[in-house]
Amino acid sequence: MLTGALLILAPLFLGFALTLKNRRLMTAIHYSVEVLVYFILALLGLALGQMEGLTGQLGTMAGQMSALVAVLFVANMLGLWLLHRWRPMPPEPRDAGAGRAGYLRLFMAGLKPLFAVLAGVLSGYFLLPKLPQAEQLATWSLMLLLFLIGLQLRNAGLSLRKLLMNTQGLGIAIVLVLSSLLAGVLLMPVLGLPWHDVLALVSGFGWYSLSGIVIGEALGPAWGGVAFLNDVLREIIALAIIPLVIGSRPAMAIGYGGATSMDFTLPVIRSNGGLSCVPVAIASGFLLSFLSPVLMGVFLSLG
Repeated sequence: MLTGALLILAPLFLGFALTLKNRRLMTAIHYSVEVLVYFILALLGLALGQMEGLTGQLGTMAGQMSALVAVLFVANMLGLWLLHRWRPMPPEPRDAGAGRAGYLRLFMAGLKPLFAVLAGVLSGYFLLPKLPQAEQLATWSLMLLLFLIGLQLRNAGLSLRKLLMNTQGLGIAIVLVLSSLLAGVLLMPVLGLPWHDVLALVSGFGWYSLSGIVIGEALGPAWGGVAFLNDVLREIIALAIIPLVIGSRPAMAIGYGGATSMDFTLPVIRSNGGLSCVPVAIASGFLLSFLSPVLMGVFLSLG
């Protein structure tokens, strides 16, 4: 298990070590990442659809996913609220320039990963025969995705030193990690898994394409589906609560978005929280994007 975890993490660090200056190449990488994400999610759905006894396990999976979402939400928001009380971020007057249509477009786009997995599930259950190489294909696709994301993180014009010096973003990331791990401890008797597997489950921080495949390969497609749904629901819930919370408690709104705060939920953070929230969200999201595969790899290697 340790060797497998290191093999998955190696492309991320390799990509982060390379510097690119070709803008066209970076644009191609951006679109390649998007295509790979949906391809990997479709493979996850395919594995779920071809899992023996799928219909009999749906109720159990729904209960496990609900427990994860609920306990993580309470633990994360409580931790971020305590951070807000200790080191409050002064809210900025809201930018009225962002229209309702733009927000609804982002919210609907948050449902796309669910449709990709659903398409895979239906294809696997009704149409496609069992593919013997599907697991290897998913692993290699994930490794390529992590390599490209490493390139994106390194070449996004962000200084790692400046990100680490952003104390608000660093504090939000640390609180989200610690509160998620605490939630994992509370979930151990509920989920019935070894402690290191539960801690791996709660370390996705919203990165659903990573957690679904990594957890699915280590613990089986059912747990991969639970991990995916947990993290994609984090993104959808974040889109719903950011406009409600960010005006009075910016750290809570930014933090709950997890790894998505530097990309998918960033436009909503910017339009509702103002420019002062942007560097904080980028710093927090960057650090969580980097920590998520590392923590999942470490915890799963202990099995």
